[in-house]
Amino acid sequence: MSRIDAHHHLWDLSAVHYPWLMEQGAPRFFGDPTPIQRNYLLDEFRACGAPFGFSASVHIQVGAADGWEEAKWVQSVAEAYPDWPMAQVVFCDLTADDVADQLARFATLPSVRGVRQIIGRAPGEDAKTGTNGLLDNPRFLEGLKRLPDLGFSFDLQLLPELMQKTGDVLAQAPDTAVALCHAGSPHDRSDAGLATWAEALKSLSEQSQVVCKLSGLGMFDHGWTPAGIAPIVHTCLTQFTGPRCMFGSNFPVDSLTSDYATLVKTYDQLLPGEVKQAVFHDTAHRFYFA
Repeated sequence: MSRIDAHHHLWDLSAVHYPWLMEQGAPRFFGDPTPIQRNYLLDEFRACGAPFGFSASVHIQVGAADGWEEAKWVQSVAEAYPDWPMAQVVFCDLTADDVADQLARFATLPSVRGVRQIIGRAPGEDAKTGTNGLLDNPRFLEGLKRLPDLGFSFDLQLLPELMQKTGDVLAQAPDTAVALCHAGSPHDRSDAGLATWAEALKSLSEQSQVVCKLSGLGMFDHGWTPAGIAPIVHTCLTQFTGPRCMFGSNFPVDSLTSDYATLVKTYDQLLPGEVKQAVFHDTAHRFYFA
């Protein structure tokens, strides 16, 4: 079975500037970034995924100082490796005065399939960035509504505490296809925390335009185990079903908590056989490539 990794990052530190990545001595919610403060290019990523049947992928914007420069660089990588189909999701501020012009420019790059503007990363960091406020900005909703006209989707990264409000916003943009990143970032892994997350998740899973990425689960549990993430995978498959779930490695960020082989083997173990084709290929192909 040919597989698609629906969520990963690449960076060439000599080509694009990533302020967060180059900050020294600043542990983040996902761990100490020191081991990934180096170039991470497609050859290295392919070498991780190819032995497990991966032959295409989706690059997700990753906090470049200039989203357009990042998008152009990713486009150049996609063109340099025609044997590895790679779509990309770019950063665009949907509240910007010139959002229409920005989106039109992104649409000139053939690999661009969608936009990600992060709403929530982690409780402590969100208090400083203020990104949660996007949900109360009418321009954000207007921007979401613009995306389908360009054939773009929206990658949604947020915390469980924001799901209900986000669900209300998305309900007003029903034509915008949405990919929920990292299963909605269930950061509280206690039984009570997972129960709260699962209940909040319904605000999104009950909307048919939303699909779910099984990705990034190591960011809030640096010592994760298959048994520890099993309830999350089960809940996502139950609420969204296999045809609305897709696998993403979140590499190289999740390389801080696992190697690629362990990650894929874990999902191979946890996923029922009847949904593997959807989760490892069909959902991502339909969402980003069809």
